[in-house]
Amino acid sequence: MKNSENRVVLSGMRPTGMLHLGHYHGVIENWVKLQEDSRFSACYYFVADWHSLTTEYDNTEEMPVFVRENVIDWLAYGVDPDKATVFVQSQVPEHAELHLVLSMYTPISWLERVPSYKDLQKELTGKDLSTYGFLGYPLLQTADVAIYKGTDVPVGQDQVAHIELSREIVRRFNHHTQSEILPEPQALLTSIPKLLGTDGRKMSKSYNNSIYLSEDSEAVRKKVMPMPTDPARVKRTDPGDPDKCPVFDYHKIYSGDEQKAEVTQGCTTAGIGCVDCKKILLSAMDDKLEPYRQKRSEVVAQKNYVDDVLSSGNAHARSVAKENILKIREVLHL
Repeated sequence: MKNSENRVVLSGMRPTGMLHLGHYHGVIENWVKLQEDSRFSACYYFVADWHSLTTEYDNTEEMPVFVRENVIDWLAYGVDPDKATVFVQSQVPEHAELHLVLSMYTPISWLERVPSYKDLQKELTGKDLSTYGFLGYPLLQTADVAIYKGTDVPVGQDQVAHIELSREIVRRFNHHTQSEILPEPQALLTSIPKLLGTDGRKMSKSYNNSIYLSEDSEAVRKKVMPMPTDPARVKRTDPGDPDKCPVFDYHKIYSGDEQKAEVTQGCTTAGIGCVDCKKILLSAMDDKLEPYRQKRSEVVAQKNYVDDVLSSGNAHARSVAKENILKIREVLHL
């Protein structure tokens, strides 16, 4: 039993595609640390398939594949179903019930002022996002957390506004029901290492610049070798600046101190070329990623393992959610 004070971690990922290195270093790596942290009594990690519908409502055919593949990556890269509850959002309908309940207490203006609401509408110009589901995305997030009485939500700085909104919604609900039934969640800020895509832009499937967790060493090599480097290195004899090179951002994550020193020295003095730099990186990446690749193969080879993990996780999550929704119904006199 963990030595904690009923602190509960809740976090989810949308199954909109295969997972890449950005997902690992930005989310999964932190999940693995949190599941071992004695400050927390429980960790819930879920596939947010309902959230996917907010922007992908007209493109759901591949979602079952992505749900399964995403969970395979979680398990391969360190999430332990014996230490964290792994489940699928849509298999716990109490999320939707609490979402409905909270919608009765949430002013529309609160949802409209969330920064990402207008930002994403501008970014995703080819899609009609004038739906309640998209507007209510942060409200469903609040329900996701509150249905487990979640206290800690690991997020990056760009998601803090969503957690602040969740706190306001919970506070308003507790006030109107004259109860303290739902704890106010807090943002558990996580440090996300800088890891751009292979073209120097944000790593994203839409940019076709991602290195996926399911890819083998050769596939990674084919993506790393053409990567852009410091534009000042026009010729092999031109010195470069590692801080201006996207490849060096990968070195910061995968290479040891000795390798980073070798690359820095070689780059700034033109002692090594960019091809040499990338070969050193690929070796370091293989050292770090090969154990996960092997584990992924083992997870896939176990015929019923993923199904069993999700069946058990769904059942446990729903039992907790059912217990909490009954208490919520009581304070509402339903």
